[in-house]
Amino acid sequence: MKKVFVLGISILFLWSCNNTTEKSTEKQATENHEEHQHDESSEAIELNNGEKWLVNEEMKPFVMKGEELVNAYIQNNHTDYKALAQQVKDQNSQLIKSCTMDGKSHDELHKWLHPHLEIVKALEDEADASKANEIVLQLQHSYQQYHHYFN
Repeated sequence: MKKVFVLGISILFLWSCNNTTEKSTEKQATENHEEHQHDESSEAIELNNGEKWLVNEEMKPFVMKGEELVNAYIQNNHTDYKALAQQVKDQNSQLIKSCTMDGKSHDELHKWLHPHLEIVKALEDEADASKANEIVLQLQHSYQQYHHYFN
């Protein structure tokens, strides 16, 4: 079920980046578009000739808000990791809906987003608070990776 969810979100992300019209639901997007796959050698994010990739301005607020949520959760010693997972998931959905990128920068962003979505899903599904705290740290690291590769 986790893989189906991640696949669905990935397909939605790819579709939304190539379609600027309004989308009625995520379900319709996943039903109407074919699966997008990468081979294993293409999964490592690359810089743009040593420089960070540019991300469209309309997408940045959703990444920043997600990162703020994770950092505040850690700094304030919050414990409701299920709520955090839902909040970050909401930001990711808005990020996907706002995507207008294409080309190599889009492909590289997708390489970051796919594992990021898996981490959020793992947090959402986790039953053990101790393990959830480890996953929250993985989320924080994911956002650090984003800043390493994207501007």
